[in-house]
Amino acid sequence: MKTRLIPAFGAERAAGLAEAALADTLAALSLAPAGRRLLVLDGAPGRWLPPGWEVVPQCAGGLDRRLAAAFAHAARLAPHAPALLVGMDTPQLDPAVLAAPLSAARRPGVDAWFGPAEDGGFWALGLARPDARLAARLLHGVPMSTAGTGRDVLDRLRAAGLTVGELPPLLDVDGPDDAVRVAALAPGTRFAARLRECGTAPGPAAR
Repeated sequence: MKTRLIPAFGAERAAGLAEAALADTLAALSLAPAGRRLLVLDGAPGRWLPPGWEVVPQCAGGLDRRLAAAFAHAARLAPHAPALLVGMDTPQLDPAVLAAPLSAARRPGVDAWFGPAEDGGFWALGLARPDARLAARLLHGVPMSTAGTGRDVLDRLRAAGLTVGELPPLLDVDGPDDAVRVAALAPGTRFAARLRECGTAPGPAAR
């Protein structure tokens, strides 16, 4: 995980940073209102998995297909519920960011939610009525990890006739500079603490 951090930190520390980012993200989402919480994971969960989360395996293939398959999983498990997919590389995520846009009062009339990332990607994608065919139409073939990924997905959402609710933009962790900026934004996170162990992150001691 987080292979772009390996040149700066080494493989073991990069893996530790990825684990911390995932743990922070799960902790934040555990505080957000949700009827069901699903982790789509490549591998076995560790002690970082909070209670109340269901785990299903990722499918094979590129990221576009794995994201689409995650929505298909959600649709099978809760066919009438909206689904929000959140990446694991925004450990500074505040659950309050999701509370208002996803509240019952603001959901009517919204077909999808889109959270742009500062690098041109996206950190969150939601569907009010997810199904496997719709997810495939929106995601299959989209070039991932490019400066145009988010724009391509947003264009597909609009081309499908979906009304899109936009979530606030967030910085996701790709390289070492991103890691330092994110740790400065959220110095109390596990991610920031792990980065300080690498002698890099600013800020006070973490929880």
